[in-house]
Amino acid sequence: MIKNTAEVNVKPTKRLECFVAHSEALIKEAQVLRYRVFAKEMGAKLKSESEGLDYDDVDQYCDHLVVYDNVSQKVVGYTRLLTQYQADQLGHFYSQSEFKLDQVLALPGRFLEIGRTCVDPDFRGSAVLTTLWSALVEYALKGQFNYLLGCASITPGPSGFAVDAVYRNIDAKNIAPSALDVTPTIPVPQALRCNRDESGIPPLLKAYLRFGALICGEPCWDEDFNCMDLFVLLPLDQLQERYSKHYMRDYQASNEIEKSAVL
Repeated sequence: MIKNTAEVNVKPTKRLECFVAHSEALIKEAQVLRYRVFAKEMGAKLKSESEGLDYDDVDQYCDHLVVYDNVSQKVVGYTRLLTQYQADQLGHFYSQSEFKLDQVLALPGRFLEIGRTCVDPDFRGSAVLTTLWSALVEYALKGQFNYLLGCASITPGPSGFAVDAVYRNIDAKNIAPSALDVTPTIPVPQALRCNRDESGIPPLLKAYLRFGALICGEPCWDEDFNCMDLFVLLPLDQLQERYSKHYMRDYQASNEIEKSAVL
């Protein structure tokens, strides 16, 4: 598939590019990837399942950040971004369907919500997540947002949802103060909880925690997606220095590798 001319350099200099998609074709391709990951892989029950797509009422309001592979010429990574202005137009943040966020949204500053993050199974363990995260942080810093917020999903292990084990694996510095606790609309049912840690911390959540993200309160159970969602709040005032020193170094190194692979 060929990208919209406004979304592509004439001669790509690196294998992976990350940008906000504007063409309907690229957005639809991203929705196909979302369907593959969330419905086919995770077993989510989607209202749009008959179309082989994952979309909802948020999509038309948000920005679609895609990672595009110039070798295979397809979308291999994705996240959607909902700014505070876009959320006002929609009437809510997506997270508000799962959590009561009054205390968080009372904080002074501007919010940017991230969601539906996924990577093509064939490209996991590559530089896709690094590329996506770097572009996401750049978007947030350029937009002068004060906080990233969103839901980090953890799928159950064979014995159920290891709520307590997951929280034991999160460093104390990444647990938000009680003043920022959120209330889940549907707590993880006791019958679905277990003590054995069989699923671990997903890579995306690990990235959030590395950069100082806070887990705010108890998780919500998302029955349609068969996962527990942790509400994540990432203050951006401390992120720029960490981003510059740590992530840009890794990002530049991965770009050099990808450039060599394309040339």
